Amino acid sequence: MYIYQESDRYFAQAADDVKDIAEEELRELGASDISHGYRGLHFTADPRTLYAINYHSRLISRVLAPLVSFNCHSDRYLYKKSMEVHWEDFLDASKTFAVFASVSHSRINHSKFAALRLKDAVVDYFRERTGERPSIDRREPDLWLNLHIENNQAAISLDTSGGSLHRRGYRKDSVKAPMIETLAAAIIRHSGWDGATPLYDPFCGSGTILCEALMHAAKMPSAFLRRQFGFQRLPDFQPEIWKQVESEALKGIIDLPEGLISGSDMSDEAVRTSVDNCLAIDRNKRIRLEQRDIFEIDELENRVIVCNPPYGIRMGGSKDLSSFYKEFGDFLKQRCSGSTAYIYFGDRKYIKSIGLRTSWKKALTNGGLDGRLAKIELY
Repeated sequence: MYIYQESDRYFAQAADDVKDIAEEELRELGASDISHGYRGLHFTADPRTLYAINYHSRLISRVLAPLVSFNCHSDRYLYKKSMEVHWEDFLDASKTFAVFASVSHSRINHSKFAALRLKDAVVDYFRERTGERPSIDRREPDLWLNLHIENNQAAISLDTSGGSLHRRGYRKDSVKAPMIETLAAAIIRHSGWDGATPLYDPFCGSGTILCEALMHAAKMPSAFLRRQFGFQRLPDFQPEIWKQVESEALKGIIDLPEGLISGSDMSDEAVRTSVDNCLAIDRNKRIRLEQRDIFEIDELENRVIVCNPPYGIRMGGSKDLSSFYKEFGDFLKQRCSGSTAYIYFGDRKYIKSIGLRTSWKKALTNGGLDGRLAKIELY
């Protein structure tokens, strides 16, 4: 038996700054015995819960099922122990696979080399037994494997998600420096928006915040566009339970009223991109979009404003945007009474420039940006 079969324990990869709300989400989806680990959360789940977490979670990037663990002081031993895994339980020579690895404080100190040794073992395992070998596919493999070595302790896991869950499938195109989907979902979660009040994004960019808002309010599974999952390659995969999870989730999708979610951008290219992306999940065209400079909008009263305003990368380098943020703050104060704004600052130095009191600020990274999400109540 593999480790996950004996323990029912899994590991959800999640950014450090969303671990708390990711824990809440996992608990809502049925996980138990949740504990924090390095860059993620350990939890206990039965098969139904495992499938549901992969299908519904908006905040985590992958769920790993641990297969084997062992002390690993050399690449030769890594290869030897990897050859002992019954790889035919997960794939055959006609399939493809990929390995992503991480190492720290260990004799093997290069992640790519560690990944290569595991790949060699899997390939040689099949070659010795069948004369054929599975191929490597780093884009869309049939099987994703994870290797983590820390303090010379190695763990090989199967990625039950089948690739990062942030790739929802709706983003057909993007503008410069797009927001990652899990961050947009975290912003919606922190806002507490439940669909009772109209939501507006005046800097919609490629439409990520709007798409995540729609999926949240419509109770749409975050991975409903995904064609396959890694858990389908587990030797104890139960297809009938997965079909039940999928069917129940799809029946629970709510049809939202038109105009509940709206957005705009001064860039015509951004609006076209948003329209294309939103159509992937908004086939009834419930999201309203238009090309418009924010300062040409008459008012945004009595609604929830969620946005990711321009910052250095999106505006082309190191341009000082203090005056822009001051003008944006004046817009919020003068034309948005009764609204609550949730503003993501990719560069937190501009929080002061907006000139409005924040109810709270939360650290949220976006790529290499140490950003902040600020809540501003407007009266």
